[in-house]
Amino acid sequence: MTTRLTGAPVQRTEDRRLLTGAGRFVDDVQVGPQTLHAAVLRSPHAHARIVDIDVDAVLDLEGVHLVWTHEDLAGVSAPLAEPLPLLIPHPALTHGRTQHALARDEVNHVGEAVAFVVADDRYVAEDAVARIRVTWEVLEPVVGLEQARAGERLVHDDVPGNVGARLEQGTADAEQMAAALEAAPHRLALDLEVERSACTPLEGRGTVARWDPDSDRLQVWTSTQTSTGVRAAVAARLGLDLGQVDVITPDVGGGFGVKINHPWPEELLVPAAARVLGRVVKFTEDRREHFVSSAHERGQLQHVEVGFDDEGRLLALDVEFWHDHGAYTPYGLIVPIITSTQLLGPYKPQLYRVVFESLYTNTTMVTPYRGAGRPQGCYAMERTMDAIAAHLGRDRTEVRAANFIQPDEFPYDQGLVFQDGRELEYDSGDYPALLEKAKALVGWDEFETFRAEMAAEGRRVGIGLACYVEGTGVGPYEGAHVHVETSGKVKVATGLTTQGQGHQTVFAQLVADELGCRFEDVEVVTGDTRRMPYAVGTFASRAAVMSGSAIHLAAKRTKEKALRIAADALEADEADLEIVEGSVRVKGSPGSAIDLGTVAVLSNPLRYAFDEASKAATQFSVGDPGRPPVAEDDEPGLEGKDFYSPERATFASGIHAVVVETDPDTAEVTILKYAVVHDCGTLVNPMIVEGQIHGGVAQGVAGALFERMAYDESGQLLNASFMDFLMPYVTEVPDGIDIDHQETPSPLNPLGIKGAGEAGVIPSAAVFAAAIEDAEGIRVTRMPMSPSDLFHLRTDQRQEPTS
Repeated sequence: MTTRLTGAPVQRTEDRRLLTGAGRFVDDVQVGPQTLHAAVLRSPHAHARIVDIDVDAVLDLEGVHLVWTHEDLAGVSAPLAEPLPLLIPHPALTHGRTQHALARDEVNHVGEAVAFVVADDRYVAEDAVARIRVTWEVLEPVVGLEQARAGERLVHDDVPGNVGARLEQGTADAEQMAAALEAAPHRLALDLEVERSACTPLEGRGTVARWDPDSDRLQVWTSTQTSTGVRAAVAARLGLDLGQVDVITPDVGGGFGVKINHPWPEELLVPAAARVLGRVVKFTEDRREHFVSSAHERGQLQHVEVGFDDEGRLLALDVEFWHDHGAYTPYGLIVPIITSTQLLGPYKPQLYRVVFESLYTNTTMVTPYRGAGRPQGCYAMERTMDAIAAHLGRDRTEVRAANFIQPDEFPYDQGLVFQDGRELEYDSGDYPALLEKAKALVGWDEFETFRAEMAAEGRRVGIGLACYVEGTGVGPYEGAHVHVETSGKVKVATGLTTQGQGHQTVFAQLVADELGCRFEDVEVVTGDTRRMPYAVGTFASRAAVMSGSAIHLAAKRTKEKALRIAADALEADEADLEIVEGSVRVKGSPGSAIDLGTVAVLSNPLRYAFDEASKAATQFSVGDPGRPPVAEDDEPGLEGKDFYSPERATFASGIHAVVVETDPDTAEVTILKYAVVHDCGTLVNPMIVEGQIHGGVAQGVAGALFERMAYDESGQLLNASFMDFLMPYVTEVPDGIDIDHQETPSPLNPLGIKGAGEAGVIPSAAVFAAAIEDAEGIRVTRMPMSPSDLFHLRTDQRQEPTS
């Protein structure tokens, strides 16, 4: 029998092409001679009214083909002049606001698009942008959550108090919570802060578009996480039929959430310009543009009140937080909703209440970034657990164990509504087992001996751990198409995009296992609306759960059809057939077999014998002449299409633990050991899962110890380049990460899988805060923690106890 590939560490098929420079990213797209290039004039002010825009100095500049301001957009297409879509409305988002493709009357953050130029090359386009003169009425900006909460200045005149949304949910109302807190044997209050950060993918945003007047079709290549979403937006805003627009996502040099927002202004302006000019138009943003005009995440202020008993069990948990969503809310409330619901992690408080306000500031807008609100929630919960343990003088792992949902309690309903509008019901897990694995992996029980040894050498070390639960595989659906060609090759298409996750490898493993073909014969295409026009996108650790399940189901359909056709050709019962290494054969009689390629020929009975293979499927050679070659309930071709739509999300889980050393003089934090135990259900490819964990940990280390978005009081981003933005090198990321897996299959999908893409980053702020606090003996309530932050924290709290 063929070796089963699911669960095997199959080498990634994509890597050779990408590592040898053969990748094809948006900036590599060449679709015709004389491509024109676009540049964007961006606001230098965080908050200002546009009094006048003078483009006269650009109109006669040699090499310039087009100059647009907002006033020009309605003449191109009326919907193009409207505000960009609010992608995910929510009843609590009472004051949702989105930007225009080009600013209309006012700008609300540095970097907002104001004018658009297309020229012979990028150099001319940039020169032209520099000649545009804007008369501004500069307004006082709102920078940071404290100013936003004060409400003395407004980002949008029609949004009172800068409050875009307020949402409350839980298992207790305010009165019940107050009574429970008052009655609890122990009570604590914590004020916490997570600063703003952002993803910095190798490839920024980019779009190329070509209009074909002969076919009235628009082709768009864009670096996105949702090709079908961009397709729908472009069609709607340019007044085209959906069938007139093709969106192709080539290789993507990192997404991490910033490319799930759609459409970006350039994804509309570039196709519109290509249609108007009849030329290929390209836009590739530079690094500063990405810092100031894409999206950020993370920034929150949090207030936690908790009541608990002598064992540390949560009797009442009351959380209020304020979320900085920047100048606009195109992605709705997804981030703070995830924070408010995923905060609970693997625990079961008797009562829980959470209230958040999502506030406008004159800074770059906030959309999901890897982790998408979960790191903030994990930080609040795990800092609370550590505070409870310190207050009671108990081991931190004991307090967590006392609050775990137990394996026999699944499915477990937390009594909340998740980001997908469904109940927050955990499907499976074993959190006590995770904890035991994590303790063993990091050496938790032996750490005090190690601490004493280090102290004898004058070295200061600390240990921390953090638990999390991650909602993955959110709907509404994904689809797949599996097609066996007459050559025996298997072509697979799914609509979500890929940004380096190894989809081509993992999906080929699933098809090879289910269909019985050779792994080498499977070719996977993602993110091309010509191949799969219906899809949602790649985000929320959903690719394996959603597209993996759809591909499995489509391969199953294809297999069933192959067996039906082969049974007729071999004069055998379907139940007696199997497919091994691309050959359909009678079980126990390998000599009686037919290749999948031949089955594909038989599935499509042609009139014409145009090659040797097709001679087996002409009108005089197919099957029983007494019945039609294609059954009434079938169609030609050896292929299958299916869609997977889950009833709710699956919930992965895990625990991270870290041992750090803090330098007594420089306050630098050195990672001595990093351990991860993760449960993503059935492992399709453990090597790829571990790669995802490594990448997530690297981003988590960055967000916990190095990266932050530093705004001044005027709303200027002070570190909008890699000269100033402190991104860690490989020397700052753990050299070795100890990883252990646990598999509690999900009952919600046919493969039993859960997502793994964001897990590596979720507990990072919490686990480093815990370890630094343990090493220093001082409270850590604000992350990230740079050496200068730790130095000042020592000065401020040197004598303050941690309990």
